[in-house]
Amino acid sequence: MAPPLLILRDIFVTFGGTPLLEGAGFQVSAGDRLCLVGRNGSGKSTLLKVAAGLMEADAGERYVHPGATLRYLAQEPNLKGFATTMAYVEAGLAPGDDAHGARTLLERLGLTGDEDPVRLSGGEARRCALVRELAAEPDILFLDEPTNHLDLPAIEWLEDTLDGIRSALVLVSHDRRFLEKLTRRTVWLAQGVARTLDRGFGAFESWRDDVLEQEERARREMDRKLAAETEWLHKGVTARRKRNQGRLRALHALRAERRGQHGPTGTVKMATTEGATSGRLVIEAKDVTKGYGGAPVVRDCSLRVLRGDRIGIVGPNGAGKTTLLNLLTGALKPDSGSVRTGTALQMVTLDQRRESLDPTTTLSDALTGGGNMVDVAGQRRHVIGYMKDFLFAPEQARTPVGVLSGGERGRLMLARALARESNLLVLDEPTNDLDLETLDLLQEMLADYPGTVLLVSHDRDFLDRVVAATVAFEGDGRWVEYAGGYSDMIAQRRGGAADEAEPPKPKKSRPAEPKPRGAGGGKLSFRDKHALETLPARVEALTAEIAALQKALTDPQLYARDPAAFEAAAGRLEAAEAKRAKAEEQWLALEMKREEIEGG
Repeated sequence: MAPPLLILRDIFVTFGGTPLLEGAGFQVSAGDRLCLVGRNGSGKSTLLKVAAGLMEADAGERYVHPGATLRYLAQEPNLKGFATTMAYVEAGLAPGDDAHGARTLLERLGLTGDEDPVRLSGGEARRCALVRELAAEPDILFLDEPTNHLDLPAIEWLEDTLDGIRSALVLVSHDRRFLEKLTRRTVWLAQGVARTLDRGFGAFESWRDDVLEQEERARREMDRKLAAETEWLHKGVTARRKRNQGRLRALHALRAERRGQHGPTGTVKMATTEGATSGRLVIEAKDVTKGYGGAPVVRDCSLRVLRGDRIGIVGPNGAGKTTLLNLLTGALKPDSGSVRTGTALQMVTLDQRRESLDPTTTLSDALTGGGNMVDVAGQRRHVIGYMKDFLFAPEQARTPVGVLSGGERGRLMLARALARESNLLVLDEPTNDLDLETLDLLQEMLADYPGTVLLVSHDRDFLDRVVAATVAFEGDGRWVEYAGGYSDMIAQRRGGAADEAEPPKPKKSRPAEPKPRGAGGGKLSFRDKHALETLPARVEALTAEIAALQKALTDPQLYARDPAAFEAAAGRLEAAEAKRAKAEEQWLALEMKREEIEGG
């Protein structure tokens, strides 16, 4: 086995007297693919900087194999001081690195190399910074939120590129799909300590939940023992002082150990402030067109939004997602066509750039508008209590918004939006900078929200979990509505997993797409009918198999006891998950075909 390229051991870092990392560590070998996961503020970026040699730990050991090359992509790349994007990229190359290959990478990502860095959008700056690090072909590549500001085509390009390079990868990201595809080992940071799972992110969340459950059982057992020992102390230690000094010392040690234990980090508490019920029709757009002097970014778009709909809007940067959103909500007038909004609408908007946040305003005033009370879900609450719901400490009340982290600003925007009465939520990139646990809670809140949701996002997993219909950019200003989330949209564009099912028509007033060759005409074939009847049972059997394999793999001793058995079970799990996904997609495509035939 090749020696590790990097070892971090017993890393301690303290900020302002508060411990952030308390003995954390991990190691990286050639070709490794690992991710650092944890709540916002758990120290992921700090540990990544220590690993990359950009920050000195207060204590601990850092070993780098002689001759190993390391490169680091920051969350916010700094391109200041460079005349062009190519000059920025070339400044990061070592002698002998391929400058021509770097320019080719830039061009693949839509840049020429001659752009002025000052004028770049966030997505363009991110793509340029990625090229600078990728072109160097280091032994270890550290990437801190590499998908931030990237659109879906760029994210998928990055996935494929990283999957094919020789460099070891250490990733910090909130994009589940990205982590699932690229990682083979997971390092979980919680309460300053790093735990390692020798599997990719796909297995992490069930393992984490099992670990937390085991720790909670251990805390309850310790609490019961403490209660029993304390009762003994009160009843009998005075009469038996000499004989029981050892037991008394053990009780003091037990109390100290319990004080030193940390429970799981608190969770965000989200609740919407429900407004009046809107009319059944929320938005109706007919043949809407909008341009800005050139070709229209929205052309002849017709869309009907009903109360309770959850609609996602997807497309590359610059396609016009925000323009379409503004047209639908009435913030922008169309060049032609019409937009009609329903009755009794109470709209709340979350903007992607956090532009409504004044950086000089304090956190408390941003939530209340001045004062110390905030109205939430029909109740008046003190701002400190509401701040705690979103994991802000009481001492942060007077903190200027401008010094908050990206994740904290994201939570603040959510807190402001959810406190206002609404029956229509318009969310433009709400997942930016939020950690995975907060994303889970936001998803659950949206599932329970009684109103209507319009969502622009580049997070494929979040779209799949939240929306029931997806409006996708199809080029030349055309926007087409598909049933289901992002994965459903992709399957329908490709004709479905079975390659025999007809792609469904876009739902409302859109022209039908042609049937692929071999699609049935007026009725289902015998083979299709048989598949529709048998696929649900197959999915159920595969689900049971997956659950059993996941339970076996959560045994923390399995890998140490029998690595071959662990790898075999992991392989069977991956195969079963792939088979289930294929069966589900095939059933969905055939069910859509059946509904279309019967409805026709």
